Amino acid sequence: MMTEDYALRVFDTIMSSPGMNEMVRMDMKISRKNVLLLHYMIERGSTENEGSLPLLLKSIPKENTNEIRQLFEECLQRAGLTELIQKLSDLAEQKKH
Repeated sequence: MMTEDYALRVFDTIMSSPGMNEMVRMDMKISRKNVLLLHYMIERGSTENEGSLPLLLKSIPKENTNEIRQLFEECLQRAGLTELIQKLSDLAEQKKH
């Protein structure tokens, strides 16, 4: 069984491998439904309480987290889902109050 420290060192090694900071062009097609689902998965994963996040997610630098959020905001815009996400967020906020 891997210890947490060992797992973090392996993850850090992979992230610092040569070429990991190089830009990659990705042409893909994804359904709007999956864009929406991925948005919620990323949003939930990046806003969970710090104590409940998996160890590897805790170790991700803030700049990488912000870059992923920006990337996904662009995906939402391209899929035409930005307004829908905003309205769903507003509904969720109203439900909390």
